[in-house]
Amino acid sequence: MNFKIDVEMTPEELRRALGLPDVSALQQDMIDKVREQMEAGVEGYDPLTLLKPYLNNGLGSMEAFQKLMFGMMNQYGKGGRDAD
Repeated sequence: MNFKIDVEMTPEELRRALGLPDVSALQQDMIDKVREQMEAGVEGYDPLTLLKPYLNNGLGSMEAFQKLMFGMMNQYGKGGRDAD
């Protein structure tokens, strides 16, 4: 049995329905502070350093996902040969 339900809602409505906190004010504050530092030309300020933790986590997550997928494919391949 298959059935499909389409629900139309805005991202804000979905956030509320899932009970997630509204962090838009915090996000805006952080963006404003970064912008102030960039405009002031703070000595030693490096945008790449600011983004580095996010880039590393993103790449690490992708590598972990790839390892998981390769592991699953290897297990499937081994299981298929054993069944023959």
